[in-house]
Amino acid sequence: MVNPSIQTLVIKNLINFLLILALVVVAIAGMNYRALSKQAIENQALAHAKLVRAGLTAHMKGNIMHKRSYYLDEIRQLHNINSLEIVRGASITAQFGVGMGYEKVADEITEQVFITKQPLFIMNEFTLAPTIRAIIPYIASSEGDLNCLSCHQVDEGAVIGAVDIVMDVSEYQRRSFMVLVGIFTTIVIFTSLILLNTARTIQKHVQRPLEDLIKTADSAYHSHQPVNPNNFKTREFVNVANEINLFNDDVIAHQDMLKEKNRELEQLNDEVESTLRETVYTIGVIEEQRSKETSNHTKRVTLYSQLIAQKIGLTPREIELVTAAAPLHDIGKIGIPDSILLKPGKLDSAEYEVIKNHTSIGFSMLNHSERDILRSGAIIALQHHERWNGEGYPQGLKGENIHIFGRIVALADVFDALYSSRVYKKAWDIESIIKLINEERGQHFDPQLVDIFLENIDEIVAICDQYPSNSEIKK
Repeated sequence: MVNPSIQTLVIKNLINFLLILALVVVAIAGMNYRALSKQAIENQALAHAKLVRAGLTAHMKGNIMHKRSYYLDEIRQLHNINSLEIVRGASITAQFGVGMGYEKVADEITEQVFITKQPLFIMNEFTLAPTIRAIIPYIASSEGDLNCLSCHQVDEGAVIGAVDIVMDVSEYQRRSFMVLVGIFTTIVIFTSLILLNTARTIQKHVQRPLEDLIKTADSAYHSHQPVNPNNFKTREFVNVANEINLFNDDVIAHQDMLKEKNRELEQLNDEVESTLRETVYTIGVIEEQRSKETSNHTKRVTLYSQLIAQKIGLTPREIELVTAAAPLHDIGKIGIPDSILLKPGKLDSAEYEVIKNHTSIGFSMLNHSERDILRSGAIIALQHHERWNGEGYPQGLKGENIHIFGRIVALADVFDALYSSRVYKKAWDIESIIKLINEERGQHFDPQLVDIFLENIDEIVAICDQYPSNSEIKK
């Protein structure tokens, strides 16, 4: 899941806020405009009612009441008036009789006006043709030019009638809608401008500087150069740039210290490993001297093994390990009694079983170590007398179940034993050795190693000639 950008989060939150604000503003404006429109409609209805009252009073004083229907017709023709009726009070009906034309008696709704003496407005706005019904009481008064009491036999303040007007308010509703649309459009335009300006501001002052800061910080870290705070316009990014410089300085200082410590550790490790190699080789030489082996046997077996490992394509580390560990191949002979180890003649079967134990003894001496050189030495000590056909000792391993180190040293050790003179035999000539090794290909020795060995027999012989035995005889 990809995390949203700062710009997206800010714009999203701002949209939610502005949307709620727009709805609140539209709702408040709508309610206020509706109230103002309703007040304007009611005032218009009151004005019409006053006009009717004044006209009817004038007709009465001019003794032309019989013409009042014409006057009411003219009033009814005014814009937005759907109907106009005069409601006669009981006192007027008693004094002048039942009315005619636009005059009617009070019903249940108009009776409320006669009781409360207050105008009643009934709005029917949620239709396709919205209307308002205004019922305005005609209250008798002796004040002013329209002295009702001069003609009507009623008390001061009595309701003598009412004007019942039904007006069309579609125009007001349309205007209200247009006003709301105008307000909403204005809000949308300003909201869009705010969002656009906010997005540009974030991109200019936050997103782009942040991306630049990340790139600059990465470059500064690798080049060990400080971030220039003057490249940023806002105080926050200047502070961050300064903090990055402090952090980089601290990290670089620690890295330099760690590099120095690592160099020291590498030098120490190299020294330890070099010392270990020398110690291992010295141990091999000591064992060689104790076993009365021909001189330089350890050196030659080590160099043969190194050459074979290189030619067979082992890794540099594997070559190092087999080279360093090869001198330990016969270390287990330290545990063999001198009477058997130094016997000049051929060993009997019991003595041979004892001498075979040197493989397991060498393994147990070395296998406890965590150092890979000594663990490699343990493998070589245990397996350098195993045979490819499974007839070797001590475990009777077969084929590639024998570790490559054991297979290499096995071939190198046998070759050197044959090519060197011993107290119990003379050295073989090279042709006889090559013949034997070919015969043991796939029997005693790994076939691939035999092929590599014989392909490089000249280099093998050169090693032997470079490090001859003190008792070496001419071949």
